[in-house]
Amino acid sequence: MNYNPKIVLAFFKECGLPDSVLEHKFHPERKWRFDFAWLGQKVALEVQGGIFIHGGHTRGASLRKEHEKLNNAAALGWKILFIEPKFLCTEATMDLIRETLSGGCWNRDHDKIT
Repeated sequence: MNYNPKIVLAFFKECGLPDSVLEHKFHPERKWRFDFAWLGQKVALEVQGGIFIHGGHTRGASLRKEHEKLNNAAALGWKILFIEPKFLCTEATMDLIRETLSGGCWNRDHDKIT
């Protein structure tokens, strides 16, 4: 499933989220980018598609590269959220983003993304 980033940004805005940056290059030397990033809070949202059809996020070599990227991001102080495209524009995802941006803990059984 593909998604349109402009539609997602409009949804974020409609839900009252602060502005995010698309395709933010977070590393000073590498070309790594986050799908969506809230720079002031160092929160990133990565959209993980193809996880059930053996897409790039589930293959050995690609997964190693993804781990390298994410470990470096964590070392730089980033909090990274992961979401499948089909859950991107949902209230549960908006709650997760809001809680992460505010430094809270997202632990609502009725809102969990499954």
